[in-house]
Amino acid sequence: MIVIEGTVRIPPENVERARAVMEQMIRASRAEPGCIDYAYSIDVLDAGLVRVTERWESRAALDLHFKTAHMATWRAFYHQLGLTDRSLRLYEADPEPI
Repeated sequence: MIVIEGTVRIPPENVERARAVMEQMIRASRAEPGCIDYAYSIDVLDAGLVRVTERWESRAALDLHFKTAHMATWRAFYHQLGLTDRSLRLYEADPEPI
């Protein structure tokens, strides 16, 4: 399994405008083959901090995700939304209940 976690920043005044674009991205990504989970979460204590969490069945599924139209659309909105401080990390993991 591939796990991606990290954060991006959006100016707090743009968060409401970003919600519709983020919702489209989440729905489309979750519908992709190989997507186990895909989420953006606004930090409770830092209104401009968006936490990113993704889980994919394989690197191949993630590679296909990066080539989708909805990914291109999301990237096109980075500048308009003022998205900065993108810090994401990829981990390979074995799923294990704890």
